Amino acid sequence: MRLVEEKIGSAAALIVGDYGKGIVSQPLLDWLKETCRAHGVWLSMDPKPAHTLNLSAVSLLTPNRKEVFELATASDTARRGDPLKDDHLLSVAETLLSTLRPDVLLITLGEHGMLLCEDGKRCVHIPTVAKQVFDVSGAGDTVIAIFSAAIVGGASPIEAAMLANCAAGVVVGKVGTATANAQELLANTLASRVELTPRYGAGLGNRKSKNGNSRPERVRRLTNSSYE
Repeated sequence: MRLVEEKIGSAAALIVGDYGKGIVSQPLLDWLKETCRAHGVWLSMDPKPAHTLNLSAVSLLTPNRKEVFELATASDTARRGDPLKDDHLLSVAETLLSTLRPDVLLITLGEHGMLLCEDGKRCVHIPTVAKQVFDVSGAGDTVIAIFSAAIVGGASPIEAAMLANCAAGVVVGKVGTATANAQELLANTLASRVELTPRYGAGLGNRKSKNGNSRPERVRRLTNSSYE
């Protein structure tokens, strides 16, 4: 806590990874929430549902499919290949947006990519761009790190998720717990321009427009600064 207090003034984001080892306690998490809120710092949380914590009101939650159902205390019994047609998945996502109120809920879905959810906006499916998979160790850490860095650097949530997806596509192609450097991330982003097209689904949460449908967010092309 002393280190956080010393560094928080110069930080833009803080990432908490709960591995269920007892380090992340409720008092610690509550203090981190309060401290980040007071300093305007983005707080990202990679949860471990087996370790019961109050995860409400963080900036970003990044559960995988298994974890998102556990967080919602629901059974994953009716899986569909297309996340945008998976009513059970969309239902638990909406539940977590309502109960935990994260700014962004990013659900990682392995070979199906990831699902970006924000209250009052249309959910967005970003297909995987992994060319080959050798080892998924560390992929979740890569996703939360790149998303957080991108968002505090000025990217929109969709842009941040697209970059995180590309970075994860790099590390799963390596053996062991690996990293993606800037050159690899750029190369995979450029090579994956077609696959990176986001797909929009139904609106989630309480802040929908009167017709229940919000306009898709405009996304910058990741290869230049123009808008589509």
